[in-house]
Amino acid sequence: MTAPQNTGTARPWHGVLVATALPLRADLSVDHGRYAEHCAWLVANGCDGVVPNGSLGEYQTLTAEERARVVETAVAAVGGERVMPGVAAYGSAEARRWAEQARDAGCAAVMLLPPNSYRADERSVLAHYAEVAKAGVPVVAYNNPFDTKVDLVPELLARLHGEGYVHAVKEFSGDVRRAYRIAELAPELDLLIGADDVLLELAIAGAKGWVAGYPNALPRACVELYRAAVDGDLGTAKKLYEQLHPLLRWDSQVEFVQAIKVSMDIVGRSGGPVRPPRMPLLPAQEAAVRAATERAVAAGLA
Repeated sequence: MTAPQNTGTARPWHGVLVATALPLRADLSVDHGRYAEHCAWLVANGCDGVVPNGSLGEYQTLTAEERARVVETAVAAVGGERVMPGVAAYGSAEARRWAEQARDAGCAAVMLLPPNSYRADERSVLAHYAEVAKAGVPVVAYNNPFDTKVDLVPELLARLHGEGYVHAVKEFSGDVRRAYRIAELAPELDLLIGADDVLLELAIAGAKGWVAGYPNALPRACVELYRAAVDGDLGTAKKLYEQLHPLLRWDSQVEFVQAIKVSMDIVGRSGGPVRPPRMPLLPAQEAAVRAATERAVAAGLA
Protein backbone atom coordinates (compact mmCIF):
# COMPACT_ATOMS: atom_id res chain seq x y z
CA MET A 1 0.00 0.00 0.00
CA THR A 2 1.38 3.43 -0.98
CA ALA A 3 1.46 5.86 1.91
CA PRO A 4 -0.39 9.13 1.26
CA GLN A 5 1.91 12.09 0.78
CA ASN A 6 -0.43 14.85 1.87
CA THR A 7 0.12 15.45 5.58
CA GLY A 8 -1.03 19.00 6.09
CA THR A 9 1.52 20.72 3.85
CA ALA A 10 1.17 24.33 2.77
CA ARG A 11 -0.21 23.11 -0.58
CA PRO A 12 -2.85 20.53 0.32
CA TRP A 13 -3.95 20.21 -3.31
CA HIS A 14 -0.75 18.30 -4.19
CA GLY A 15 -1.03 14.58 -4.88
CA VAL A 16 -4.09 12.47 -5.65
CA LEU A 17 -7.30 14.11 -4.45
CA VAL A 18 -10.38 12.08 -5.27
CA ALA A 19 -13.49 13.86 -6.48
CA THR A 20 -15.70 11.63 -4.42
CA ALA A 21 -18.83 9.95 -5.67
CA LEU A 22 -21.67 10.19 -3.17
CA PRO A 23 -23.32 6.97 -1.94
CA LEU A 24 -27.10 7.17 -2.17
CA ARG A 25 -29.64 4.80 -0.69
CA ALA A 26 -32.40 3.22 -2.76
CA ASP A 27 -34.67 6.15 -1.87
CA LEU A 28 -31.91 8.52 -3.13
CA SER A 29 -31.15 9.90 0.32
CA VAL A 30 -27.47 10.45 1.14
CA ASP A 31 -25.81 7.62 3.04
CA HIS A 32 -23.41 9.66 5.17
CA GLY A 33 -22.13 6.60 7.00
CA ARG A 34 -21.05 4.93 3.77
CA TYR A 35 -19.60 8.22 2.56
CA ALA A 36 -17.43 8.56 5.66
CA GLU A 37 -16.23 4.98 5.24
CA HIS A 38 -15.50 5.61 1.56
CA CYS A 39 -13.38 8.71 2.29
CA ALA A 40 -11.39 6.80 4.91
CA TRP A 41 -10.95 3.85 2.53
CA LEU A 42 -9.56 6.10 -0.19
CA VAL A 43 -6.94 7.59 2.12
CA ALA A 44 -6.08 4.14 3.50
CA ASN A 45 -5.45 3.03 -0.07
CA GLY A 46 -2.93 5.75 -0.84
CA CYS A 47 -4.98 8.77 -1.91
CA ASP A 48 -3.92 12.10 -0.47
CA GLY A 49 -7.32 13.64 0.05
CA VAL A 50 -10.90 14.04 -1.12
CA VAL A 51 -12.93 16.62 -2.99
CA PRO A 52 -16.57 16.50 -1.88
CA ASN A 53 -19.33 18.43 -3.63
CA GLY A 54 -17.83 18.34 -7.09
CA SER A 55 -19.77 17.33 -10.16
CA LEU A 56 -19.00 13.68 -9.45
CA GLY A 57 -20.56 14.20 -6.02
CA GLU A 58 -23.80 15.41 -7.66
CA TYR A 59 -23.65 18.66 -5.69
CA GLN A 60 -26.18 20.34 -7.97
CA THR A 61 -28.88 17.97 -6.69
CA LEU A 62 -28.15 18.40 -2.98
CA THR A 63 -30.03 20.56 -0.51
CA ALA A 64 -28.01 23.13 1.40
CA GLU A 65 -28.23 20.96 4.51
CA GLU A 66 -27.02 17.87 2.63
CA ARG A 67 -24.18 19.77 1.00
CA ALA A 68 -22.89 21.15 4.31
CA ARG A 69 -23.13 17.77 6.00
CA VAL A 70 -21.18 16.08 3.21
CA VAL A 71 -18.26 18.43 3.92
CA GLU A 72 -18.50 17.86 7.66
CA THR A 73 -18.65 14.10 7.13
CA ALA A 74 -15.49 14.12 5.01
CA VAL A 75 -13.61 16.26 7.55
CA ALA A 76 -14.62 13.96 10.40
CA ALA A 77 -13.50 10.93 8.39
CA VAL A 78 -10.06 12.04 7.14
CA GLY A 79 -9.25 15.44 8.68
CA GLY A 80 -9.74 18.89 7.23
CA GLU A 81 -6.21 19.11 5.83
CA ARG A 82 -7.22 16.37 3.37
CA VAL A 83 -10.55 17.89 2.29
CA MET A 84 -10.95 20.39 -0.58
CA PRO A 85 -14.68 20.88 -1.21
CA GLY A 86 -16.18 22.25 -4.36
CA VAL A 87 -17.85 25.58 -3.61
CA ALA A 88 -19.45 26.32 -6.97
CA ALA A 89 -22.67 28.32 -6.99
CA TYR A 90 -24.59 30.53 -9.38
CA GLY A 91 -23.96 33.64 -7.29
CA SER A 92 -20.61 34.89 -6.01
CA ALA A 93 -22.04 35.60 -2.56
CA GLU A 94 -23.36 32.04 -2.32
CA ALA A 95 -20.03 30.58 -3.45
CA ARG A 96 -18.29 32.70 -0.82
CA ARG A 97 -20.66 31.37 1.85
CA TRP A 98 -19.79 27.80 0.84
CA ALA A 99 -16.10 28.69 1.07
CA GLU A 100 -16.71 30.09 4.55
CA GLN A 101 -18.57 26.93 5.54
CA ALA A 102 -15.64 24.83 4.35
CA ARG A 103 -13.19 27.08 6.20
CA ASP A 104 -15.17 26.85 9.41
CA ALA A 105 -15.39 23.07 9.05
CA GLY A 106 -11.59 22.96 9.00
CA CYS A 107 -10.88 22.46 5.30
CA ALA A 108 -7.46 23.51 4.01
CA ALA A 109 -8.59 24.66 0.54
CA VAL A 110 -11.62 24.90 -1.74
CA MET A 111 -12.22 24.36 -5.46
CA LEU A 112 -14.19 26.94 -7.44
CA LEU A 113 -15.70 26.98 -10.92
CA PRO A 114 -16.09 30.33 -12.68
CA PRO A 115 -19.61 31.81 -12.92
CA ASN A 116 -21.67 29.07 -14.54
CA SER A 117 -25.15 30.48 -14.98
CA TYR A 118 -24.17 32.44 -18.12
CA ARG A 119 -21.16 33.02 -20.37
CA ALA A 120 -19.32 35.43 -18.07
CA ASP A 121 -16.78 37.91 -19.40
CA GLU A 122 -13.30 38.40 -17.94
CA ARG A 123 -14.35 41.19 -15.55
CA SER A 124 -17.08 39.00 -14.09
CA VAL A 125 -14.72 36.05 -13.69
CA LEU A 126 -12.16 38.19 -11.86
CA ALA A 127 -14.84 39.67 -9.59
CA HIS A 128 -16.24 36.20 -8.84
CA TYR A 129 -12.90 34.81 -7.70
CA ALA A 130 -12.08 38.00 -5.81
CA GLU A 131 -15.29 37.69 -3.82
CA VAL A 132 -14.74 34.05 -2.87
CA ALA A 133 -11.09 34.70 -1.98
CA LYS A 134 -12.37 37.01 0.78
CA ALA A 135 -13.34 33.88 2.73
CA GLY A 136 -9.65 33.53 3.56
CA VAL A 137 -9.20 29.91 2.44
CA PRO A 138 -6.93 29.05 -0.52
CA VAL A 139 -8.87 28.71 -3.78
CA VAL A 140 -8.13 26.22 -6.55
CA ALA A 141 -9.72 27.27 -9.84
CA TYR A 142 -11.58 24.66 -11.85
CA ASN A 143 -11.51 25.16 -15.60
CA ASN A 144 -14.35 23.24 -17.23
CA PRO A 145 -15.33 25.18 -20.36
CA PHE A 146 -17.68 22.41 -21.49
CA ASP A 147 -20.07 22.70 -18.56
CA THR A 148 -19.62 26.37 -17.64
CA LYS A 149 -19.15 27.91 -21.12
CA VAL A 150 -16.37 29.98 -19.51
CA ASP A 151 -12.82 29.08 -20.49
CA LEU A 152 -10.10 29.96 -17.99
CA VAL A 153 -7.43 30.34 -20.66
CA PRO A 154 -3.78 30.61 -19.52
CA GLU A 155 -3.76 34.40 -19.80
CA LEU A 156 -6.82 34.71 -17.54
CA LEU A 157 -5.44 32.19 -15.08
CA ALA A 158 -2.24 34.24 -14.89
CA ARG A 159 -4.32 37.31 -13.99
CA LEU A 160 -6.28 35.41 -11.34
CA HIS A 161 -3.05 34.12 -9.84
CA GLY A 162 -1.29 37.46 -10.08
CA GLU A 163 -4.11 39.08 -8.11
CA GLY A 164 -3.76 36.40 -5.43
CA TYR A 165 -7.22 34.96 -6.01
CA VAL A 166 -6.18 31.40 -6.93
CA HIS A 167 -3.25 29.14 -6.07
CA ALA A 168 -3.78 26.27 -8.49
CA VAL A 169 -6.01 25.16 -11.35
CA LYS A 170 -7.80 21.90 -12.07
CA GLU A 171 -7.40 21.84 -15.85
CA PHE A 172 -10.23 20.04 -17.64
CA SER A 173 -10.06 21.60 -21.11
CA GLY A 174 -8.39 18.48 -22.51
CA ASP A 175 -5.81 20.65 -24.28
CA VAL A 176 -2.54 19.38 -22.82
CA ARG A 177 -0.59 22.11 -24.64
CA ARG A 178 -1.93 24.62 -22.14
CA ALA A 179 0.28 23.18 -19.39
CA TYR A 180 3.34 24.77 -20.94
CA ARG A 181 1.70 28.14 -21.55
CA ILE A 182 0.43 28.24 -17.95
CA ALA A 183 3.94 27.48 -16.71
CA GLU A 184 5.34 30.33 -18.81
CA LEU A 185 2.78 32.92 -17.72
CA ALA A 186 2.32 31.88 -14.07
CA PRO A 187 5.18 29.60 -12.97
CA GLU A 188 3.99 29.54 -9.35
CA LEU A 189 0.45 28.49 -10.26
CA ASP A 190 0.12 24.77 -9.60
CA LEU A 191 -1.32 22.71 -12.43
CA LEU A 192 -3.66 19.89 -11.38
CA ILE A 193 -4.77 17.12 -13.73
CA GLY A 194 -8.49 17.61 -14.17
CA ALA A 195 -9.46 14.80 -16.53
CA ASP A 196 -8.46 11.20 -15.91
CA ASP A 197 -7.76 10.45 -19.57
CA VAL A 198 -4.97 13.04 -19.95
CA LEU A 199 -3.19 12.07 -16.74
CA LEU A 200 0.05 10.88 -18.29
CA GLU A 201 0.35 13.85 -20.61
CA LEU A 202 -0.18 16.45 -17.86
CA ALA A 203 1.97 14.58 -15.34
CA ILE A 204 4.87 14.69 -17.78
CA ALA A 205 4.16 18.41 -18.26
CA GLY A 206 4.70 19.10 -14.56
CA ALA A 207 1.35 18.67 -12.83
CA LYS A 208 1.49 18.85 -9.04
CA GLY A 209 -1.71 16.95 -8.38
CA TRP A 210 -4.67 15.07 -9.79
CA VAL A 211 -8.31 15.79 -8.96
CA ALA A 212 -9.34 12.29 -9.88
CA GLY A 213 -12.46 10.32 -10.65
CA TYR A 214 -11.59 6.65 -11.13
CA PRO A 215 -9.74 6.16 -7.85
CA ASN A 216 -13.26 5.94 -6.41
CA ALA A 217 -13.21 2.38 -7.75
CA LEU A 218 -9.51 1.57 -8.24
CA PRO A 219 -7.50 3.71 -5.83
CA ARG A 220 -4.29 1.72 -5.49
CA ALA A 221 -3.75 1.21 -9.21
CA CYS A 222 -4.58 4.86 -9.94
CA VAL A 223 -2.22 6.10 -7.23
CA GLU A 224 0.53 3.84 -8.58
CA LEU A 225 -0.08 5.27 -12.06
CA TYR A 226 0.09 8.86 -10.82
CA ARG A 227 3.22 8.35 -8.72
CA ALA A 228 5.02 6.58 -11.57
CA ALA A 229 4.06 9.32 -14.03
CA VAL A 230 5.20 12.26 -11.90
CA ASP A 231 8.37 10.40 -10.88
CA GLY A 232 9.32 9.82 -14.51
CA ASP A 233 8.96 6.04 -14.36
CA LEU A 234 7.38 5.96 -17.80
CA GLY A 235 7.70 2.21 -18.24
CA THR A 236 5.44 1.55 -15.27
CA ALA A 237 3.19 4.52 -16.01
CA LYS A 238 2.60 3.72 -19.68
CA LYS A 239 1.63 0.11 -18.98
CA LEU A 240 -0.83 1.10 -16.26
CA TYR A 241 -2.19 3.96 -18.39
CA GLU A 242 -2.90 1.58 -21.27
CA GLN A 243 -4.62 -0.88 -18.94
CA LEU A 244 -6.74 1.77 -17.22
CA HIS A 245 -7.49 4.09 -20.13
CA PRO A 246 -10.67 2.30 -21.26
CA LEU A 247 -12.07 3.36 -17.86
CA LEU A 248 -10.26 6.67 -17.43
CA ARG A 249 -11.77 8.05 -20.62
CA TRP A 250 -15.26 7.79 -19.11
CA ASP A 251 -14.27 10.70 -16.84
CA SER A 252 -14.57 12.98 -19.87
CA GLN A 253 -17.99 11.67 -20.93
CA VAL A 254 -21.39 13.10 -20.02
CA GLU A 255 -22.18 9.87 -18.18
CA PHE A 256 -19.04 9.93 -16.00
CA VAL A 257 -20.93 9.81 -12.69
CA GLN A 258 -22.95 6.76 -13.69
CA ALA A 259 -19.92 4.99 -15.18
CA ILE A 260 -17.76 5.45 -12.10
CA LYS A 261 -20.59 4.34 -9.82
CA VAL A 262 -21.08 1.18 -11.90
CA SER A 263 -17.36 0.41 -11.57
CA MET A 264 -17.61 1.01 -7.83
CA ASP A 265 -20.47 -1.47 -7.60
CA ILE A 266 -18.49 -4.09 -9.50
CA VAL A 267 -15.50 -3.85 -7.14
CA GLY A 268 -17.74 -3.82 -4.06
CA ARG A 269 -17.68 -0.11 -3.22
CA SER A 270 -21.45 0.63 -3.23
CA GLY A 271 -21.62 3.25 -5.96
CA GLY A 272 -25.38 2.94 -6.07
CA PRO A 273 -27.92 5.04 -7.96
CA VAL A 274 -27.76 8.64 -9.21
CA ARG A 275 -30.23 11.43 -8.64
CA PRO A 276 -32.36 12.77 -11.50
CA PRO A 277 -32.09 14.36 -13.93
CA ARG A 278 -29.24 11.88 -14.45
CA MET A 279 -30.46 8.52 -15.67
CA PRO A 280 -28.84 5.07 -15.46
CA LEU A 281 -26.47 4.08 -18.24
CA LEU A 282 -27.95 2.60 -21.38
CA PRO A 283 -27.43 -1.18 -21.62
CA ALA A 284 -24.61 -0.87 -24.17
CA GLN A 285 -22.85 1.76 -22.05
CA GLU A 286 -23.13 -0.32 -18.90
CA ALA A 287 -21.83 -3.38 -20.73
CA ALA A 288 -18.78 -1.42 -21.90
CA VAL A 289 -18.04 -0.12 -18.40
CA ARG A 290 -18.60 -3.55 -16.88
CA ALA A 291 -16.28 -5.25 -19.38
CA ALA A 292 -13.50 -2.69 -18.87
CA THR A 293 -13.83 -2.89 -15.10
CA GLU A 294 -13.78 -6.67 -15.09
CA ARG A 295 -10.63 -6.63 -17.26
CA ALA A 296 -9.00 -4.29 -14.74
CA VAL A 297 -9.99 -6.60 -11.89
CA ALA A 298 -8.65 -9.62 -13.76
CA ALA A 299 -5.36 -7.77 -14.27
CA GLY A 300 -5.03 -7.31 -10.51
CA LEU A 301 -5.74 -3.57 -10.55
CA ALA A 302 -8.63 -3.59 -8.06
